[in-house]
Amino acid sequence: MPDSHKTILAKANAAAIEGDAEGFLKHCTDDTEWTFVGEQVLKGKAAVREWMKEAYKTPPKFDVHRMVTEGDFLTAIGGITLKDGDGKDVHHAYCDVWRFRDGLLAQLHAFVVKGSLVPGAFE
Repeated sequence: MPDSHKTILAKANAAAIEGDAEGFLKHCTDDTEWTFVGEQVLKGKAAVREWMKEAYKTPPKFDVHRMVTEGDFLTAIGGITLKDGDGKDVHHAYCDVWRFRDGLLAQLHAFVVKGSLVPGAFE
């Protein structure tokens, strides 16, 4: 039985946390497209790989609060902590909407804001 969408994203995120961009990208389609709403659109693995080199110079820390699936879509809500240029932790709240194709991450719409989630929001 194929892995569920939740399992696939969890495996991909685990690779990112370990600093393994290629481990993350193996869960993506070659033509994956990532839209960071209000910021930029990345098209294809090469573009995502380059973005990850910059954004994840120090591996991110994920705190996934909720994952909801429907058909080919998975919505993940949580927090991500990244290091800034001075090495300080910067917290962001996010809502990622992923579309899967053939068991791989094909498309992302990421809504990301600086700051943490409201405590207790997803209990």
